[in-house]
Amino acid sequence: MNSRSRLATLLTVLAVPLALLVAGCGGGGASAAAGGKLNVVAAEDFWGSIAEQLGGEEVTVTSIITNPAADPHDYEPTSADAKTVAGAQISIVNGIGYDEWASKLLAASPDSSRTELSVGEVLGLKNGDNPHQWYSPASVHAMIDAIVADYEGALPDKASYFRQQKEKFESEGLAEYDQLIAQIKSRYAGTPVGASESIFEPLAPALGLRLITPRGFMDAISEGTEATPAEKATADEQLAEKQVKLWVYNSQNTTPDVKRLNEAAEAAGIPIATVTETMTPAGASFEQWLSRELRGIAAALAQGAGG
Repeated sequence: MNSRSRLATLLTVLAVPLALLVAGCGGGGASAAAGGKLNVVAAEDFWGSIAEQLGGEEVTVTSIITNPAADPHDYEPTSADAKTVAGAQISIVNGIGYDEWASKLLAASPDSSRTELSVGEVLGLKNGDNPHQWYSPASVHAMIDAIVADYEGALPDKASYFRQQKEKFESEGLAEYDQLIAQIKSRYAGTPVGASESIFEPLAPALGLRLITPRGFMDAISEGTEATPAEKATADEQLAEKQVKLWVYNSQNTTPDVKRLNEAAEAAGIPIATVTETMTPAGASFEQWLSRELRGIAAALAQGAGG
C-alpha cells in the first residue's frame, strides 16, 4: 500500500498533545458499551472482525480502520478516533511498527483499568519483524486465544460463553479457511512462487509454498522504499525464466515495479493471484475475505502447477 516512509511525518503530527484532543471530545476513561456490554476497540477491522465473533452478544466492537482504501501504516486518526480509543475497556492493536498511531492514542489517554492487547506482544515480535501477522494462520489462532483470555478476565462470569464462541468460530467460522489451507499445502507443498511484497510472506509457509522472491525486494515494495538493482534483477529473472509457478501481488499497492512484474508474469504465462492488505469488500468478515483469497490462490496454482 502507500509508503511507510511517511510514518515519521505521522508521528510528528501525533506528537501534538493528544490528551488535549481526547479532552476536547469530552472523553477519557474506559467505559462499558450500551447495554452493559464489554467495550472493545480494534485499530484494524481484520482483528476487529475476529474479536466481534469471539465476543458475540457480550461485547461491542468498534474498528477504527474499516475503509478498504485506508492505509493502516500511515492512517491519521481523527478526534472521534481519539474519543473511541479513550473509552475502550479492551483495545487491540497490531503493533510491530504497523499502527503506531494507535499506540499513541492509547498513551494519550492512560487508564489502568483498560486491557491493552498488542499482536506483537502476544507473538513476541518487535519492530522490524513482519507485521502482517493476520496472514499467518498460527498467529491468528494465537490471537484468538489471547482475545478470549482477555474477555474471560474482564467478564469471568461469562467465561463459558466465550469458550463456546471460540469453539464455534474455530470449528465453523474458520472451517473453509482451515480446509483451503490444508488442501493447498497437501497438493502444492514445495511449489516455488513469487510475490510482490512481504504481506504474503507469513502465509506462504503455512501453505507449504516456497517463496523465492528476494526478501529485500518484497520489503522495499511493502515499505515504499527502493529495492536494490540486484534484487530487482533477480525478481525479473525469476519471472522471465518461469522459475515460479504462481505470482502473488497486493492489488492495493501497484507501484511501477509491481506493474512491470505483473506484466512480466502475464507475458510468461505465469498465473497471478491477488491479496489485499485490508479487508475487501467492505463489510466482509475476516474468514470471508481470506477464504476468497485462498480460493484464488488455489485456482492459480491449479493452472500453474497442475493438480
